[in-house]
This record gives sequence, C-alpha cells and structure tokens, in this order.
Amino acid sequence: MSSLRTDDDTWDIATSVGSTAVMVAASRAAETEREDALIRDPYAKVLVAGAGTGVWELILDDDFTAKIEAADPETAAIFDHMGNYQAVRTHFFDTYFARAAEAGIRQVVILASGLDSRAYRLPWPDGTVVYEIDQPKVLEYKSATLAAHGVQPAADRREVAVDLRHDWPKALRAKGFDPQQRTAWLAEGLLMYLPADAQDRLFENITALSAPGSRLAVETAAEEPVDRREQMRARMERIASQFGLEKALDVAQLMYDDPDRADVPEWLTGHGWRTEWVSAPDEMRRLDRFVAAAMPPGDDADAADLDDTAFSKFVTAERPS
Repeated sequence: MSSLRTDDDTWDIATSVGSTAVMVAASRAAETEREDALIRDPYAKVLVAGAGTGVWELILDDDFTAKIEAADPETAAIFDHMGNYQAVRTHFFDTYFARAAEAGIRQVVILASGLDSRAYRLPWPDGTVVYEIDQPKVLEYKSATLAAHGVQPAADRREVAVDLRHDWPKALRAKGFDPQQRTAWLAEGLLMYLPADAQDRLFENITALSAPGSRLAVETAAEEPVDRREQMRARMERIASQFGLEKALDVAQLMYDDPDRADVPEWLTGHGWRTEWVSAPDEMRRLDRFVAAAMPPGDDADAADLDDTAFSKFVTAERPS
C-alpha cells in the first residue's frame, strides 16, 4: 500500500498527487514539439511553466535530456519510454472522445481531470458539456492560468470541485449533470491513486449514473513488481545527485499497490457493460512508440506475451441500449 497517503489527504497542483498532473502535462508539451507528434496540446507548456514544481520542466529542456543520455543511456531510454506512453495514452483517449462525439454523446465527465486540457483543445460539437472533477485548488489553477493567457474552453466546461472519495455524484448533479442523458466518462491516470474499495465504489457510482448508450474509458493500474520500482527509484536518485537536482517526489509512494484490486474489464463486464481493452505495450507497438531498451534486463521486450499485469490496459466500455 502507499506510504504517503491518508484517507483525508488533500493537495494543490505542486504537491502530492497534484504534482503528477504537472508531470503528465510536461510529457504532452514535449510530445507536441515533436515533428511526428501523436497529439497536439498547445496549452500544456503554459500549465507546466506556472505550476512551480521545477523538476518536471526539465522534461522540456533539450540540453538536460542530452546530458541524461550521455550520463545514463538506460535511464534516458526509460524517460523516452515514459514520454511515449503518455503520448500513446493521450492519443487513445482523444480518439475515444472523438468517437463518442460522432455517436451523438454531448455529456462528458473527466474524473480527476488534473491538467487535462481536452475541454479546451478538442473540437467538441455544439452543445457539448464537459464536467471536470478534481480538487478545488487544481481546478482553480488550470482555469485561472489558461484564462490569463486568453484561452477559452471549446465546450461548456463545468468545474466540479470535490474529492472523489466524497459524494461526487451529488456535486456533479448540482452542476447540471443529467443521468438520463448518455455520458462519455474518462478515468485516466486515476485508479492507481485509489485503494481497491474506492475503485469499486467509483465504478458503482458511474454505473448508477450512466444511461443506456453511455460510454466509459479507463486506464487500469499496472502491477509493477517491487524490484522494478526500486530500480527506478535508485536510478532517479543517482540522476538527481549527479546533476544537483532537488529530490523529486517518489510518485510510486503515492500509489496504492492493492492486491485486492478488481480486474477492470471483468468488473465492468460483470456489471452489464460491453467491454473491450488493449494492453499499453500492444498499443505502443501499433503506433511504433515502444522502446525495447527501457525494459528491465531479462525481459523479452519483443515478445507478445509480456506479463500483462505489469502494464496498464486501456479499456473502453458501453452500456447496452
């Protein structure tokens, strides 16, 4: 289980779970600058620059990444793989929303939205309402920062400032959510920060609020072996020491490694959802973004039968009409 989390913990954009949103936005900003970018997020760099976390901005520094490559090629490969993962994940769920919009869904809920900028950057059809649920300070930072740069949402964006461990369905309805309308839900970068019972409650609430024809997309929590996590932590500490960096937050300590966590596709199928999924490595290979050199020694990185539990799945589901 996580060692840094408590049942009543809270955060802003520069601390605890909030700072992971900055890390993800930095990856989107770096991807946007690539010639072969899978996604374009013109707002990610602005959001990272004002967050005050410092260390994640280094992802955007070409000189720094070149120094990492020279000092520790294995760590550089891991950074590359992590950036590719974020790009592929964002691309997958962007496509999910595009298909939901094409199907006529005009009600969207992004759970633990963090610095997700989809309400601003995706081409939403007229009449689309995007509800963003997250901690109050996180939502305040995003909206204020983008407004200060003259950026306006491309849909009717409604903030739902509530902790997902509290009565978020009540708060969502108070903002105008209609459970009789079809909804496109997204739980991206979320489940790993919830214990098993909270994950079950989340899906129970989503199911209760979902009209027939609603859709759901989920990134599952990977079950990375403890030794791999320790290897990564040790690498990051060496890099921080070598380059005189302030010690970065150990993201793994924010996550709940809960052995009782339900398998998401199985849970959804058992509760009436029509479910499909793809493993993250397979989707990365499909888009030619899998970095074999980032795999731990001894793993057959080119094999199709990599241990699925060590990697996230991208799940999509629909409630039958």
